[in-house]
Amino acid sequence: MASSSTGASSGSSSLALQNSASGSEGCAQEQNQIMDQRKRKRMISNRESARRSRMRKQKHLGDLMAQVEQLRGQNAQIAHGLNVTTELYLSIEADNSILSAQAAELSNRLQSLNEIISYMSSASLLFESDELVPVLGGDDGFMNSWNASAAWMNPPAMAPADILMY
Repeated sequence: MASSSTGASSGSSSLALQNSASGSEGCAQEQNQIMDQRKRKRMISNRESARRSRMRKQKHLGDLMAQVEQLRGQNAQIAHGLNVTTELYLSIEADNSILSAQAAELSNRLQSLNEIISYMSSASLLFESDELVPVLGGDDGFMNSWNASAAWMNPPAMAPADILMY
């Protein structure tokens, strides 16, 4: 009977060992399941984080592309404004050159006319007198004075027509 009790005790101890082995296996399985759950959670979290990162990157890229287009538009406007301003500057510079040349020419003509007037004035002062000078034997009907003959020498100064065109 001892053997039966020993058999019973060995049966109960083997049952306890099986329970304990199955308990440790169950614990290990539970730990594996918990670890697998954590891995899956981490994987899902990492995937979600990567998706958010890609979305941020895509949005940033879109913003940069919009900014590039805006800056290109501004650049084109500035270049157009610069071209218009340059053309206007060149046109004004050409007009200024023409006007400077015309001013120099008019100044030279004015100086020449002033010299002519000065010469004519000094010449008329030399010939002015109060006495009547008989001409061709004293005929009073024909130029009775030196002053009368000087009138044809000193006509009023008139500006040439081409000066008046400016």
